[in-house]
Amino acid sequence: MNRKGLAILMRTKMRPLSPPATLNKLNQMEISPQESKPGVNSASDASVGTRREFEHVKEYMHSAISMNKTEILDATLSDFSEGYVGLSDESRRKLLLSLAREYDLDRMQVQELVKQYLGLELPAGGSAQDSGNEEELSLSAFYRIERNLRHALKPNYEILFERLNKHPGGLKFLSIIRADILSILGNENFASLRALDSYLKEKLTMWLSPANLELHNITWDDPASLLEKIVAYEAVHPISSLLDLKRRLGVGRRCFGYLHPAIPGEPLIFIEVALMKNVAETIQEVLWDDPPIPENEATCALFYSISSTQPGLSGINLGKFLIKRVIDVVKKDMPNICMFATLSPIPGYMQWLLSKLASAERSVSTFKENLLNPEEEKAILDASMEFNSGKSAMEVMQYLLTSKPYKWSKSPELISVLRTSLLRLCARYLLQEKKRGKALDSVANFHLQNGAMIGRLNWMADRSEKGLTQSGGIMVNYIYRVENIEENAQSYYSKGQIPASSEVSVFLKDH
Repeated sequence: MNRKGLAILMRTKMRPLSPPATLNKLNQMEISPQESKPGVNSASDASVGTRREFEHVKEYMHSAISMNKTEILDATLSDFSEGYVGLSDESRRKLLLSLAREYDLDRMQVQELVKQYLGLELPAGGSAQDSGNEEELSLSAFYRIERNLRHALKPNYEILFERLNKHPGGLKFLSIIRADILSILGNENFASLRALDSYLKEKLTMWLSPANLELHNITWDDPASLLEKIVAYEAVHPISSLLDLKRRLGVGRRCFGYLHPAIPGEPLIFIEVALMKNVAETIQEVLWDDPPIPENEATCALFYSISSTQPGLSGINLGKFLIKRVIDVVKKDMPNICMFATLSPIPGYMQWLLSKLASAERSVSTFKENLLNPEEEKAILDASMEFNSGKSAMEVMQYLLTSKPYKWSKSPELISVLRTSLLRLCARYLLQEKKRGKALDSVANFHLQNGAMIGRLNWMADRSEKGLTQSGGIMVNYIYRVENIEENAQSYYSKGQIPASSEVSVFLKDH
């Protein structure tokens, strides 16, 4: 094993698979709350120490917002960020609620300005356009109050966000803060904290625009510290070994990531691409049972994994821009590539199906939805005589799909009889099941809003425990046809229309 491989392996094993806290000094500290310190001998002393530490960090936060002395601002921002990282979960929660409530905008001032604005009388022309000097002067009061309103509608915590963004390591730290906010909002609903999150999300979206990001082709020649991030953050198909990593970065494969100058050496998001002759039907084809084909014979660029490294950037669709940028780069570098597609998991399918099966069994016959047609029911019951013991076909299906270690997936007969119904119901799930007018499945929603179409359902494409648990082993190809991307995205966004090939749509015919 070479020195780079050893470095990646050792660091990946020794570090938890969570992002480091911030850059520079903060890189040496864990995001998770600090453990008890030496010298704290009782719960009472610990409580006093925690309160004192919380108050110190709160003071740093206040100073970072209110001070104007630029020569000591950087030190104060460092004290705040380092102190925040050391707080317990509960202390972070208290601090963020304090930030949201105590440093919000001044609504009394806003209300007073609105009253003044409503009390003004518009000049006869109604606008400054084509108006004389007298009308121009009367409109100046409108301009003045509008300017003051714009200023008053900015919350005070904007100052903290703006200053942190310009501070070394501050952008990464802001993503940590937002990850904590999202964690709190997952359990509790605070209107003030939701407003804080919305404001911070807008700022991060602006600062992380594609114009500020660098597309980097990640290779084995990159520093071990960067490759370590790829191993740690791969969220779809875990990297099993150094050989696996080298293959994913070698001949016939590409890995692209978006980097930001303020967070060097750490991709915010990365995508793995396989260069193939045809659109893959199983993940094993991609994860290398066979040597790669010569790259000049490839006609398909297959996106098989896309992973975000920052939980605090949730909801900021960097993946949309990354996919489009990668398509442009691959088209330019490899004119022989004419097909762009994915081999994607369907993470919500089995949860939806099992919920439907359970609900159907609980319903009275009048309102019971039979998810299976008569031919499917008979085939399932005939193939499961040994344990159906008077159960309905839907009960048998539920039992098979939930019984680990998924023995049905190793039985050719059960695989055969479940295939038709599971593929048909999967097509229904992807094409018809929606939330707020958009696809219920999160991965489907992501690709559809980016302009893809549903191309093909692949049976037994992922036989891993994760694949069987999520989707009964089914995976889906989303197709990115360059000429249709914008039209598809607009139709999906405005009307919720889900484009699909006839190969997928046929599953729902007559149902």
